[in-house]
Amino acid sequence: MLFESVRLGSLDLANRVVMAPMTRCRADHRDAVPNAMMAEYYRQRAGAGLIISEGVPVSDNARGYLNTPGLWNEAQAEGWGQVTAAVHGARGRIFAQIWHCGRIAHSRLHADASLPVGPSAIAARAEAFIIGPQGLESVPCETPHALSEAEIAGVVGDFARAARLARDAGFDGIEIHGANGYLLDQFRCPFVNRRSDRYGGSLENRCRLLFEVVDAVTAVWEPERVCVRQSPGGTFNDMQPDPDPLGTYTYVAGELDRRGIGLLHLYDQGETWIHRGDPLFAAVRAAYRGALVVCGGFDRDKAEAALARGADLVAFGKPLISNPDLVERMRRRLPWAPWQANSFYAPGPAGYIDYSPLAA
Repeated sequence: MLFESVRLGSLDLANRVVMAPMTRCRADHRDAVPNAMMAEYYRQRAGAGLIISEGVPVSDNARGYLNTPGLWNEAQAEGWGQVTAAVHGARGRIFAQIWHCGRIAHSRLHADASLPVGPSAIAARAEAFIIGPQGLESVPCETPHALSEAEIAGVVGDFARAARLARDAGFDGIEIHGANGYLLDQFRCPFVNRRSDRYGGSLENRCRLLFEVVDAVTAVWEPERVCVRQSPGGTFNDMQPDPDPLGTYTYVAGELDRRGIGLLHLYDQGETWIHRGDPLFAAVRAAYRGALVVCGGFDRDKAEAALARGADLVAFGKPLISNPDLVERMRRRLPWAPWQANSFYAPGPAGYIDYSPLAA
């Protein structure tokens, strides 16, 4: 099943392999404009049925990392246009993952030196990388400014603007990053969100921002071209597992289904529950009728097993860094090249566009 073509609404994919979103930090932090090297990186991996781009901040103040390419102005959209043209020229499909880092940030990463933001003024026990007097430095994430309701509306507007720019740039769709301890996930988490207004307290209130963003994006894109990423059980970025994952994520899945959202992307950070027939998978599958994407520790055989259990697409991350032709390697059951972790976020082409494909 993994190598079968599939039609999702009006979108035809060559196979059921998805390139997972992965931060690579190859833009210039000063303007956050995608470049020709990035276009080549994505072009090389267009054999995947669908590419989901690295996380793309929706504003300067949404940034939490150095050198991540943005999508809040026309110059950035033009840069992404190089990327989408390269992928389409190789007969691939690509979604933009739009992103707000929230409290996982530092004021030194923002042009106006503004503090990170979050649902509440609770600092993450995490590190940010900045450029200091001695070069690259690791510093603690700062205590965020708790967003007002008016500021929350501004964040929703930032996501809508990024969605419009992504359409201008030629993307095939949008993934909303609602996972991994970033802003939308921070609002969901009752251990991070201590608000008493309509964005805090109940599950419905804590998920309100996510669905306001979804509704703003689907005012720009048809719902079938929108994906939402979630990370049940995730502890990355100083998060705690949801106290009621079955209730929380079936609620999210049901609301996305009600809105006709085309894809729901489940990432298992621990590479555990998604492989063992956990009740959460079955419950989400029952609540959501769109295309279900699963991610976290897959190889060919595990991917086929997930498809047999009801997933529609399987996302691969690091293996696609070092194996631009991963689909063909899996098809022929050939070994995978190892990745170079020390080059994941380093500048330049090494460990980025210099991995060799199979000999013809």
